[in-house]
Amino acid sequence: MPSPQTKAMGVVDKLSYEIFSLLESKFLFGGGGGAGCLSSSGPGTPARAFLDGGRVRVLSIDGYGGAGAEDALLAAAALARLEAGLREQAGDPDPRVADFFDVAAGAGAGAVLAAMLFLRGADGRPRYTAQEALAFVASSVGRKEKNWGGRRGRWAKLFRGCRRGTPWRRSSCPCYDLATAAPFVFSRADAVESDSLDFRLRDVCAATGADRGALADVRSVDGLTAIAAACAGVAAMGNPAAAAVTHVLHNKLEFPLATSVEDILVFSIGTGSSTTVSSGPKPNTPVPPTRAPSPRELARVTDEGVADMVDESVAMAFGDACGSNYVRIQAGRKSAPLRAETAVATAEAMLAQRNVESVLFRGRRLSERTNAEKVDTLVTELVKEQERRRSSPFPNVAIKQVATPRLSSATTASSGTTTARTTSSMPSRASWDSRR
Repeated sequence: MPSPQTKAMGVVDKLSYEIFSLLESKFLFGGGGGAGCLSSSGPGTPARAFLDGGRVRVLSIDGYGGAGAEDALLAAAALARLEAGLREQAGDPDPRVADFFDVAAGAGAGAVLAAMLFLRGADGRPRYTAQEALAFVASSVGRKEKNWGGRRGRWAKLFRGCRRGTPWRRSSCPCYDLATAAPFVFSRADAVESDSLDFRLRDVCAATGADRGALADVRSVDGLTAIAAACAGVAAMGNPAAAAVTHVLHNKLEFPLATSVEDILVFSIGTGSSTTVSSGPKPNTPVPPTRAPSPRELARVTDEGVADMVDESVAMAFGDACGSNYVRIQAGRKSAPLRAETAVATAEAMLAQRNVESVLFRGRRLSERTNAEKVDTLVTELVKEQERRRSSPFPNVAIKQVATPRLSSATTASSGTTTARTTSSMPSRASWDSRR
């Protein structure tokens, strides 16, 4: 049996090897997007200039299971402001958020909002504007629904009959599959390949926004893949930004030029935490609780903590490019229940706040810019990316279209060019209750 010293030396050797590999890739061959000393295609060379089609643009919207429309209020207001800014700067009288992002990831109420903005109508245009989405979210705030995220929620009629493969493109949505005890990500890239991985949009939103005490039993459109879904928060994916970035970096068919985080532009939007964030130079002093928190409140605190951890991890992964390539807005809101009549004013107040952000080698600090100012700056970046893409002879995004004919689960498993997938069996309600 090896001694502790031997084990420690093994860990050090492995760490040294990984660091050397990183340095070799980054500085010798330019693996991080920079110009390595042995690289023949750095940023200033003709080859790199020819292939530079801009950054992959990612929209990520937080959300937690069992929450109401208030979780999407900050995001809806921010995207309405973003769309208004694009109208002014892009010279387009009718711009849509979906036209300026390549990938959307949403969880909980954030998934419902993303679905509204990326859902395509019969004419191929996004069906809803960001302002219409904000009006819908604001009017839904404060409604006494047992489960706003369920199939019978107020939003469900918006997506009736819709599949993920055709109308909602370029999107990912996480949940937790209790049948396999593992996270499951509904992906449009998978949906266009096989009917066994294509789910109705209404079921997808119900799965990621399911209440913590309820399950969403969903099946693929061909009935061969079954998911016993719990909310995205159970899978620690209330903040889906990391899942979206990973999807882009590993999907070389659709994003062939995305080799590092320097090739990605991420806009991540929080839900508005339950802890008040000050708009002044110092955070407000927290008020001591007057009672013990309920299980739902404890679960909410856990979800927010995990979302903050994901934010810090993604920010650190972007390193020096964090300020330009990773934009995160978050806000605090009062614990008092929100009302539809004041929802828009509350959203504007959250946009006026400054959130706490992660800075490389400096920990976390209060941002120098308000959320609204970050959105305005992002508008300029998105317009630049759009112009760069139009002038580039080589596209950096090649979204897969629906396969003709689409594969069934049987052909998917037997195909020599397609990764085999295993469908999970759906446990009955009674069997699940007996397991618990």
